[in-house]
Amino acid sequence: MSTPRRHFLQGLWAVPLTAGLSACGFQLRSVGDYPFKTLYANFSINSPLGVELRRNLLGTGRIEVWSEPAQMLKADAILDILSEERQQVVVGINALGQVRELQLRLRVRFRLRTPEGVTWIDAVELAQQRDLSFTETAALSKEIEQGMLYRDMQTDIVQQIMRRLAMVKPPAKALAVPASKP
Repeated sequence: MSTPRRHFLQGLWAVPLTAGLSACGFQLRSVGDYPFKTLYANFSINSPLGVELRRNLLGTGRIEVWSEPAQMLKADAILDILSEERQQVVVGINALGQVRELQLRLRVRFRLRTPEGVTWIDAVELAQQRDLSFTETAALSKEIEQGMLYRDMQTDIVQQIMRRLAMVKPPAKALAVPASKP
């Protein structure tokens, strides 16, 4: 089959495929609709989790992330990272007592509130865990693999936080404008 004809036939398949996907309601994931425009980052923006979370927040193009303490009271919302805990738990040893399998855990607790103290998301703990086989002969490569697994868990938790922030609905009291007294 000639090359121009092959390209034509390949392009011909793209039309019904695209039509089929759009007919079933398929659409690419869009940026969330956040109920706040400014967010005070009440967490270390220099930690690996803080860097990735800040990058994702700014990547929406809809949220301005503030980190100066003087700006906290002016922000629409405050994201508190209450804790971040990384653990290594030994789950398997051999007959000689050497570690053969580890479980890596990452737990992050956070909440979302307003400067006035109205809670939009109560304190929530997100946890991830990964299993890692271990051998002393490949300790350096296992250390690199461990770092990659922690980064993977961190990325997953950041994405979960982003989805929760996009789904937040502020309480009616937070949206209500106070009535002026006569």
